[in-house]
Amino acid sequence: MTGLALIEAAAARLDGHARVTPLLNAPLLDAVAGRRIFVKAECLQLTGSFKFRGGWSAISALDDSTRARGVMAFSSGNHAQGVALAARRHGIPAVILMPSDAPKVKIANTRAYGAEVILYDRATEDRDAIGARLTQQRGLTLVKPYDDPQVIAGQGTTGLEIASQAREAGITRATVITCCGGGGLTAGIALALEPAGCFDVRPAEPAGFDDVARSLATGQIQRNAAATGSLCDAILTPSPGAITFPILNRLCGPGLVVTDDEALKAMAVAFAHLRIVLEPGGAVALAAALFRDDLPDTVICTASGGNVDPETFRMALAAGP
Repeated sequence: MTGLALIEAAAARLDGHARVTPLLNAPLLDAVAGRRIFVKAECLQLTGSFKFRGGWSAISALDDSTRARGVMAFSSGNHAQGVALAARRHGIPAVILMPSDAPKVKIANTRAYGAEVILYDRATEDRDAIGARLTQQRGLTLVKPYDDPQVIAGQGTTGLEIASQAREAGITRATVITCCGGGGLTAGIALALEPAGCFDVRPAEPAGFDDVARSLATGQIQRNAAATGSLCDAILTPSPGAITFPILNRLCGPGLVVTDDEALKAMAVAFAHLRIVLEPGGAVALAAALFRDDLPDTVICTASGGNVDPETFRMALAAGP
């Protein structure tokens, strides 16, 4: 199947299991930005982020005997929660390997969804080696966070909804800005929107972790020098994926980069004008829409996650709209 066919098949499997999240707009938000901004509120998705889509898509695509043995995921939180809930609803085990410095709310929520959480020190321990040992010992299937066709297809269902909701809103052309880590959401949305021919897709990333923007600029996969150092933990990845990058390189415009402070301000703006709660990594697309000048009059941005620690949300509210 082609990318679009995979996305449409994933949408059929997700039907009745994932939420169709709203495309939000507010006149006061437009006034703040100086352009029309529509926000695809994936923070309202099950588990608080778009990651449930990819987790369900990947797990539901497994054959019965493979699925029954259980799944494993590596994640700092949102992918962990998405896979954990998808596994729970399929009635199968899930083992999630999480860095010990992941936000406490994400660790707690992953356990609450029924997954076995194993913590590791990302500075001193080899995540891949731990995961390889566990998958071999227990016969688990690894559900990758972004570099997997079925995960990309699941995230791409967000793009199908954007296309439909944009038509209903009378939007004939727009730039779609995505919160981007490894590129699964961005690649899926770009593939889903490609047939429409009226959307430009641009990834947004935190400063210092703009591997996708640099990769797009050079045409070659670039890596980040550091693994930590931004509030946007949900989208800190070492580099775009081997599967996602060719899609991004073919379909996306130049990357956008925002600071942590801009992400915090975007969180405050989203709460003030849309009454939604975002985490820093889930607010970078809105931050780009608010604070970058080289954008058209109509922008659609993903609010990709809302799993934020209380102290970080207080920082955002203090930053002010």
